[in-house]
Amino acid sequence: MVLEGIKVARLRYPHVHFLVFGDSAKIDPLLSDDIRPFCSVRHTPDAVASGDKPSLAVRQGRNSSMWLAIKAVKDGEAAGVVSAGNTGALMAMAKLILRTLPGIDRPAIATLIPTCRGESVMLDLGANAECSARNLVQFAVMGSVFARTLLHVRQPAVGLLNIGSEDQKGTESLREAATVLRGFPGDFMAFKGFVEGDDIGAGTVDVVVTDGFTGNVALKTAEGTAKLYGSFLKEAFRSSVLSRLGYLLARGALAHVRKRTDPRRYNGALFLGLNGICVKSHGGTDHIGFANAIGVAVDLVSDDLNDKIKLGCQDVQSDIAAVNPDAADKGIDATFVAVPDSSSGKIMET
Repeated sequence: MVLEGIKVARLRYPHVHFLVFGDSAKIDPLLSDDIRPFCSVRHTPDAVASGDKPSLAVRQGRNSSMWLAIKAVKDGEAAGVVSAGNTGALMAMAKLILRTLPGIDRPAIATLIPTCRGESVMLDLGANAECSARNLVQFAVMGSVFARTLLHVRQPAVGLLNIGSEDQKGTESLREAATVLRGFPGDFMAFKGFVEGDDIGAGTVDVVVTDGFTGNVALKTAEGTAKLYGSFLKEAFRSSVLSRLGYLLARGALAHVRKRTDPRRYNGALFLGLNGICVKSHGGTDHIGFANAIGVAVDLVSDDLNDKIKLGCQDVQSDIAAVNPDAADKGIDATFVAVPDSSSGKIMET
């Protein structure tokens, strides 16, 4: 699947060279003549299994394909890494090797999702089961830059995923994060407050921010619902002769819907906030999906995403420092010092 994905990605990105990490005795026979010239195989004796705990993988996987592929990014041999392996191990290794960007405490898993209005960015999708208000604010900043880069939205609309749109709803972390985000400069992002689960598919905002536990459940629920309705449609079209005739008439429209909602098209989630490009492919995808994950990595490298995230954090810091000069040297954390009090117009500390 990986090598076939490289073959497909090469058609779109003819300038890219690939470092392939793994057991060379197994890889070499699979390298066809049309991809061998632009693939360099790096033999690695070990591999991280899908069921390995992240802590075990970090301790015992220093010679694994996953570790050495990430290290190639750290050492400047590669511009980015793409893996369909163990998600927890990949995140643990990537955070340990690449470290996080300045001003970012934790990386988040971010990806594009289809909506009624086109596409939106959603994060976190599983990297952090529990998040503080500070984490959520940092996710909002990174998600806004991500949306600007990939969706070319000048002023991304940002929403915090909650159980209701009212200000008093949700956890304390959500309410604190909302208070901070309301004080952000309007030219950086348009904070729309709280959004609910049905707003995700509606495309109410360009960036949906949540903790990893909620985000992962929401994403898997959406994927499961799409499969459910797909099975319902198949069953309905097979139920009678007239239904089969209706399918023939609607086949073109159904093909369009299938293409737009094809999970392979959106394969490739970025570990956002790391000091290097690291993309996670779904382990169960095919070569088309893996090629799309490669495309995500190449596009983000070409667009200098990490430099834009650094600049975005600096811009937010500068705007807040203009209101509260004492916060000038506290990076993105300064947002928790300079929060406008809507009732008095003064600065309150949170």
